[in-house]
Amino acid sequence: MGTAASSGFSTDTLRRGVEGSTASDLLSLYADDAQLRIVDRNTQPSSPRVLHGRAEIGELLQDVYSRDIKTHKVDECIVQGDRAAFTESCEYADGVRVLAESMITLRDGKIVDQTMIQAWDE
Repeated sequence: MGTAASSGFSTDTLRRGVEGSTASDLLSLYADDAQLRIVDRNTQPSSPRVLHGRAEIGELLQDVYSRDIKTHKVDECIVQGDRAAFTESCEYADGVRVLAESMITLRDGKIVDQTMIQAWDE
């Protein structure tokens, strides 16, 4: 696997992707064969939502970035070699907040595997 240092992936590239104004900003960080596992109230650890490839991940990101989001930001990020962990937070215009923690694996500067655990205000 490639390393973050040699590939250009950094906290700044992740921040620009997450905090960008379009889904394509963030989607550009994913490898074509990436996998994203999402665990939350509706998709529990025994049966997570699993998206395969940039096309499926892109559909999710298009949905997210089409919403009325007041803020979407990376709160913290640690990159070490070909692994990274980060916390992101969102606030919708109606005041609903979301907090997500992710662990990712990188290959040649692209995300190839991500596990996200998210919690929403109810």
